[in-house]
Amino acid sequence: MIDTTVNVINKLGLHARASGKLIEVTSRYRSSIQLGKGKELIDAKNIMSLLMLGAGKGTQLRLVIEGSDEEKACEAIQALFNAKFYEAE
Repeated sequence: MIDTTVNVINKLGLHARASGKLIEVTSRYRSSIQLGKGKELIDAKNIMSLLMLGAGKGTQLRLVIEGSDEEKACEAIQALFNAKFYEAE
């Protein structure tokens, strides 16, 4: 199990377009992937749950991944966050 954090650093936060890109990444993996603030975690493969997080720029999110491909999933998710969801600034 991986239990780490990711920081929302893109200008608009985890809005609809960014959430859609995150879903594209998380849905590629079999592992259970959860995101949240503190102990409140949501399914990172569910777009409505992601949008309800209300994670704006500067938010630190907890990322919990468990499964056979957890390391690859973690790397891909962290890369997406670090690339600011490939949005123009």
